[in-house]
Amino acid sequence: MAVKTVFTTGEAAKICKVSQQTIIRCFDTGQLKGFRVPGSRFRRIPRDQLFVFMRENGIPTDALESGKRKILLVDDDLEIISLIQDILERDGRFEVRAVNNGFDAGMMVKEYHPDLIVLDVMLPDINGKEVCQRVRSDRTMDDVKIICISGMVEENRISDLLASGANDFLRKPFDVEMLLKRICHFLDMEMVR
Repeated sequence: MAVKTVFTTGEAAKICKVSQQTIIRCFDTGQLKGFRVPGSRFRRIPRDQLFVFMRENGIPTDALESGKRKILLVDDDLEIISLIQDILERDGRFEVRAVNNGFDAGMMVKEYHPDLIVLDVMLPDINGKEVCQRVRSDRTMDDVKIICISGMVEENRISDLLASGANDFLRKPFDVEMLLKRICHFLDMEMVR
């Protein structure tokens, strides 16, 4: 996969995990160097300038360096983890980390700042709803998407999860392709065949 050398303000915003308005403001005030597409109002940011901007503002540059979207898998079923990890790594556009309990998930979310969490609702130490609430209570995690998965959940519990901040719910057993489709949907990515 070719490494992108120029980004739109929207792409830069995603990489920096800030709003597009923030990127536009930084561009317009000269804090973030770039250029306008001739004959249009579109702003473009070269990769090296984005890198400098991120370093100057203490924004982790790993998203820019790998160009991969970060996925955190939280499930105590190792078979499911390896199944999901396998399909995401074969896709090639994801960096995947996995933990098997809610405590580690909490630590990892802070340190890794994933783009998306695939979260089993029934964890040994904490339920998925609590994990959702904790992620949602942290303003720096506003852009993190959460897809909950579970085999044993009643309909009313699903709406509870969605109210607690989950973006989606898939019932186990699910088709891993379907999960990939949902992940791509939430991260504004194309499905690759």
